[in-house]
Amino acid sequence: MMERAHQPSFAELYTPKLVTVLREGYDGRAFKADAVAALTVAIVALPLSMAIAIASGVGPERGLYAAIVGGFLISLLGGSRFQIGGPAGAFIVLVAATVARHGLDGLLLATFLSGLMLMAAGWLRLGTFVKFIPYPVTVGFTAGIAVIILASQFRDLLGLTLTAPEPGELLPKLEALAAALPTVNAAAAALAALAILLILACRKWRPHWPAYLIAVAVTAALATLADLPVETIGSTFGGIPRGLPAPALPDLSPARVIEMLPTALSFTLLGAIESLLSAVVADSMSGRRHRSNCELVAQGAANVASALFGGLCVTGTIARTATNVRAGARGPVSGMLHALFLLAFMLIAAPLASYIPLAALAGVLATVAWNMAEREQVVTLVKASRGDALVLSVTFGLVVFKDLSFGILVGFSLGALLFLHRMAQSVEVETGQPLVEGDRPDSEAPRQPYDAAHAHDLQIALCRISGAFFFGAASAVSAMLDRLDERSRACVINMADVPMLDSTGAATIEVFARKVERRGAALYIAGARPEVRRILQSHGVRSPHAHFRATMTEAIAAARDGIPSLQETLH
Repeated sequence: MMERAHQPSFAELYTPKLVTVLREGYDGRAFKADAVAALTVAIVALPLSMAIAIASGVGPERGLYAAIVGGFLISLLGGSRFQIGGPAGAFIVLVAATVARHGLDGLLLATFLSGLMLMAAGWLRLGTFVKFIPYPVTVGFTAGIAVIILASQFRDLLGLTLTAPEPGELLPKLEALAAALPTVNAAAAALAALAILLILACRKWRPHWPAYLIAVAVTAALATLADLPVETIGSTFGGIPRGLPAPALPDLSPARVIEMLPTALSFTLLGAIESLLSAVVADSMSGRRHRSNCELVAQGAANVASALFGGLCVTGTIARTATNVRAGARGPVSGMLHALFLLAFMLIAAPLASYIPLAALAGVLATVAWNMAEREQVVTLVKASRGDALVLSVTFGLVVFKDLSFGILVGFSLGALLFLHRMAQSVEVETGQPLVEGDRPDSEAPRQPYDAAHAHDLQIALCRISGAFFFGAASAVSAMLDRLDERSRACVINMADVPMLDSTGAATIEVFARKVERRGAALYIAGARPEVRRILQSHGVRSPHAHFRATMTEAIAAARDGIPSLQETLH
């Protein structure tokens, strides 16, 4: 009798990764590595948290509250080893609109409610469905957010003086900024340009240096010593407090809760997408796997706590998470320590923040927006297919000119319709095989003689992907690829029975190819159809990361030729 696969218990699915890491054995060497990584991330998070808060229409301390309280809880309770939480640039548009329409108390209530929604989504195991959002949609809304963030920084970048409040919509905003061009502050523009140049220079020649902190510190010193006529955190906000405020509940009256529910739902949708995308990035960089529903529960708890302490909404942040992995973090302790380092800054060096020019922080956010735009991915999707280009363009346009949540929903719907159309075309052209084939007599179809070259070698991992490889199947295929024997020195994927591949599927193969390359193995793809091969190559699945062969026989032979010691073993 076949044994049933073990079904994980509730406790197993929602046990924080911190507990897992401690069970594996956590020693002083690991703590030292986490402390170094935490300090590196804190140096990046410090100016970013304040810049995001200011761009969102609130004081800089709100960003620090979110990074400290929310960032600590995300690492303490989360389902990812390396996730770093805090205020994210993707939320600037929604937060600024919420503050302008409902005030700070409305923002805190929406953040509180969003936290409850995220916890409920995690407990209902809805995190898996977030993975079904098509790749062109995520790229489109990320690029749209980048454009909006960049537009929101023009006033501080140039030191413009507006006679009326800055409009929220893009086109009216640009018109108001254009009308205010005669009021350009040359000193502010020069400081912003210097901050951007310093960041770019550090990334080019000293990539391991804290570029954001260097840019902010240099421009602050220059503005202070030269007594430049520019706005600073001190002149605009009166500085930042030295410590966290006492926790307090937001207004939970029924009428106010109902009023803020749509905003909270937008926060929840964007937070879930952003955090799980960040966790996936950490997985691809580290070779580990996160638990999405546990991560959503942690994100929810972090947002509830951030609201109680007066902070912004928080989520997993891709830039800080990637910095954490590159800095050599071993586990969630680094994220917790990063929050404590930020708290230490508030307690010790808060008065120094008063000297930071707003133009410098605008320069920091301008570079963040430029990096968020994912220009290479946009070009790749436009070249890959007209359908993906359409989904990308519609999502981007609606995010920029209409509404973020509306853009995501329409983009997802359009992507689903496009998939149905592709599947219909595929059914007309191709006759797919069932997932489970019944027995057939040997005489039913002509068969080739047995080829010993197809015998399985322990040093060559083989797998076969059949059917349409699209965004809905990407998660399952990724999990299957991760289960391949990591001791193998070559991997061969048979894609002869893949009639259709979309950009999400191609991105999945590209991530796997990078993993195989990092462990010193070789990847061969056999039987890919010309259209499938073209899309794979457009996403970077090409030599030297992967090698294409026409048949499995040729791919296995090439894999064997690339493993000299295997020839000796066979003889």
